[in-house]
Amino acid sequence: MSEAVTRTVTTSPGLLASLDPLLREWLPRQRWFAGKGRPVTGFSLVAATELLPPGGKLGLNHLLVRAHQPLAPVPGAPEQPADCYQLLIGDREALPPRLAPALIGHVAEGPLAGRTVYDALCDARPAELLLEALRTGARIGALRFERDGDQEIRSGLVPRLVTSEQSNSSVVYGDTFILKLLRRIVPGVNPDLELPLALAREDCDRVPAPTAWFRSELAGESYVLGVLQPFVQGAADGWELALRELAKGEDFAAEARALGRATAEVHTALARTLPTVTLGHAQVQQLVDGMVERLEAAAQAVPALRPYAPALRSAFEALAALAAEGCTWTAQRIHGDLHLGQCLRSPGGRWWLIDFEGEPSKPLAERRMPQPPVRDVAGMLRSFDYAAHSADLPVPGWAEACRAAYCSGYAQVSGADPRTDPVLLRAYETDKAIYEVVYEARHRPDWLPVPLAAIGRLAADSGAPPSSLSPSSPPSPRRPRP
Repeated sequence: MSEAVTRTVTTSPGLLASLDPLLREWLPRQRWFAGKGRPVTGFSLVAATELLPPGGKLGLNHLLVRAHQPLAPVPGAPEQPADCYQLLIGDREALPPRLAPALIGHVAEGPLAGRTVYDALCDARPAELLLEALRTGARIGALRFERDGDQEIRSGLVPRLVTSEQSNSSVVYGDTFILKLLRRIVPGVNPDLELPLALAREDCDRVPAPTAWFRSELAGESYVLGVLQPFVQGAADGWELALRELAKGEDFAAEARALGRATAEVHTALARTLPTVTLGHAQVQQLVDGMVERLEAAAQAVPALRPYAPALRSAFEALAALAAEGCTWTAQRIHGDLHLGQCLRSPGGRWWLIDFEGEPSKPLAERRMPQPPVRDVAGMLRSFDYAAHSADLPVPGWAEACRAAYCSGYAQVSGADPRTDPVLLRAYETDKAIYEVVYEARHRPDWLPVPLAAIGRLAADSGAPPSSLSPSSPPSPRRPRP
């Protein structure tokens, strides 16, 4: 490993105040901003590190800032705990045309008065600086850059920003590495670094092993800020691949089976290297209580769900009843947010799992809790359903064939077919579909019939059909992420 480069830096205390009016406009427009729909009332500085000094052709500041927002978008609403965001702010006298999409604004006062500030991750020079800091194990202010000494990082790799929508930001370096820069930051052990490192110790080659990472040490707490991993060149995103095969009317069952095997390999490796727990009656009842609570809140928020609520509740009650009879289940660390968009297939046909952050909206402690592996399985089964409804022309039986093949592939490796525990699988698939109903009602109402169709099927499986409401026909495809 290269010897660490240490540099002490300071940032002008007036920097955030001068950026405040610009960030209030720019930050809520970003795909990765979690507080959409509520105004930003102010910012507080968590940490600031000067990476390139001001006054030259290019200045660069690394900021961790808390965005303060009310709980509801109405005057006088109480504020919620402020989310912390990682920003890489570049400043120039004027932006070249190639950086126009990255514009944040023109600073009127303060240490950067007269300068133009922008999202520097879109710029090659700042992106190169991050890679060099990772390569050399630099320490800059509170920033700590670390790496796996067994993996080589060449200098001079050309960066390019990944422009697809995502909840973080990524830069590819010369088709060799990809750096995931986390945007919404929480203190503690981030599973997006923790789990791939654990899998690398087990020689599980279904997940790219972290090459380097960086974090910030502040007031005794560690914040993981970014992870560098090998880039799977020429890989196809599982979601886009499924849509392409659907468009051609091609069978996807073989790919689904291979993906099931890959998922099981990751689960078995995680169970070997990290602790597992047994879920008895009390633990399962707690899980069921959470599922019922989410169902009741969803039924209040989405009226179309209400006729199904009694039948859906029975899926959760059946699980609680099995636990009361003495049934137990094993819980372990899992992916936590598994769907087709979290999978890559290499040109040689090998499947990889990526993005182990879990559901970003959940508290970190909850994302790191051991859970039944079937939760990941349920997420993938729902993803096949979404893909089927995204086809320009429906392919009858496509989702059902994929679901069956995926479970068969999973069983080939794990020795246990998820379908042999139908009560547990139905409970988790129901919980996931309820989440989808709320999400679509709030963000993509045209897609609400997709999870509602699944809700109808899951309710019918209970033997207690809903009192009314048949799922609408599938909407016109707009090809969302699952």
